[in-house]
Amino acid sequence: MKNTVKKCIGLYGVASAVVLSVVIATAATHGTVSTFMWVRSVLLLAITPVLYRLSEQRLRTLTTVLPIAIIGVDLIPGVCPVWFAALQAASVIPLIAVAVMIRRQPAEGTRTACDGS
Repeated sequence: MKNTVKKCIGLYGVASAVVLSVVIATAATHGTVSTFMWVRSVLLLAITPVLYRLSEQRLRTLTTVLPIAIIGVDLIPGVCPVWFAALQAASVIPLIAVAVMIRRQPAEGTRTACDGS
């Protein structure tokens, strides 16, 4: 399970790097890129190493809240172009997978019916 979670976090990092690369390419070709897009792309890529080090409980919370926050902000009209919102939504799919995997396993320190306790 831990290896799969780490792979998903790595995939999220790659997807975030792709989003930042597209923002850079758009700016280099004189396309419209807002400060919001720059800051958002850099910060979401920068949190990838932090996600690797989080405890399971904090990772459970963050991977549940972060996708909702990212998609929710992108849905506000005029905040960002549709292509940027689509890339951001696609980049959080691995985090949604992590949230599902972590929530399906029992939390550490809890007893289950199979423990015999």
